[in-house]
Amino acid sequence: MSVSKPTEHNALQQRFGHRVRKQRRDAKSSGFGRLIIVIYGVFSLSAGVRSVYQLGTEFSAAPFAIILSTISAVIYVIATVALSRTGPGWHRVAWIAVWIEMIGVLAVGLLSVMARDLFPKASVWSHFGAGYGYVPLVLPMIGLIWLWRTRPNHSNG
Repeated sequence: MSVSKPTEHNALQQRFGHRVRKQRRDAKSSGFGRLIIVIYGVFSLSAGVRSVYQLGTEFSAAPFAIILSTISAVIYVIATVALSRTGPGWHRVAWIAVWIEMIGVLAVGLLSVMARDLFPKASVWSHFGAGYGYVPLVLPMIGLIWLWRTRPNHSNG
C-alpha cells in the first residue's frame, strides 16, 4: 500500500478548494464581440492618453475641446468595461454608454463644423472623428447594432 505525499499544490487545493473555470459561451467571448471590445479598448487608451496630455500641456489653448476629449475617453472606458462583462445589467450600461457616445459624436461633430472657434484644438469627436479616420462616427453605430443583436433574453434578466 503506497501513500502519496501531499504536495504544496495539493495542500493549497485542500485549503482553498479546486478552482473551476467556467468557459464563457456568450457573444462577447469570441469573434466579432472580441473585436469590438478590443477596438473600444484601443479608443479608451488613445483618447485617454490624448486627453491627459492635452490637460497637462494645452488646456488653456482649448479648454472646451479638451474637456470634450476627456469626456469621450471616460465614455470609451465605461463602454469597454461594460462590453467585456456579462449579464443584463452590464448590457444596459454598455447600451447607455454607446448611445451617449453616438449622441456625443453627432453633437460635437456638428458643433465643431458650425462653431469652429470653439475648437482651436481638435477633440476626439470633432469633425465627426475625422482625426481618427471617422471611426468614432462608425463605431457606435456598429456597437449599437451588435448590442441589439446580442441583447439578453427578457426571460434571463
